[in-house]
Amino acid sequence: MKRETLFLKAAVCLMGVPVLALCVWGLPSFAIDAKGHFPALWLYPALTGMYGSAIPFFIALYQAFRLLNLIDKNDAFSDLSVRALKVIKYCAFAICILYAAIAPLLYLMAEKDDAPGLMAIGLIVIFGSLVIAVFAAVLQNLLNNAIEIKSENDLTV
Repeated sequence: MKRETLFLKAAVCLMGVPVLALCVWGLPSFAIDAKGHFPALWLYPALTGMYGSAIPFFIALYQAFRLLNLIDKNDAFSDLSVRALKVIKYCAFAICILYAAIAPLLYLMAEKDDAPGLMAIGLIVIFGSLVIAVFAAVLQNLLNNAIEIKSENDLTV
């Protein structure tokens, strides 16, 4: 199991690299280029929402890494795992809410610049994070049930 979790840990780390690069180089260059095209009333709240969504994203990645460490230690059926899934669920909902809040601004920017891909990217992030949140909630419930069954079996033996 160590090999599989090592691969997943590497994947989790690699998922953070593009988002970090986007936050450091992509969004500032976008802000500089878009400064003349869009009003500040649209641009800065949208950028704030995008930067704000990076915080729950990295928190969720950290929790996924912790969950993989628990799996490595054969402690997957514990309250720490349930808490990690709960935090991942809340982070995914936070990203969904942030992007839903800036979706009207993205629509206005896409409409002005005639770039429908901008709105499509926003919708992909909204629905993707919603799917992750629901999946984490289902896993959280399943893990709670498994922990209850395990504790009942431990008491019977």
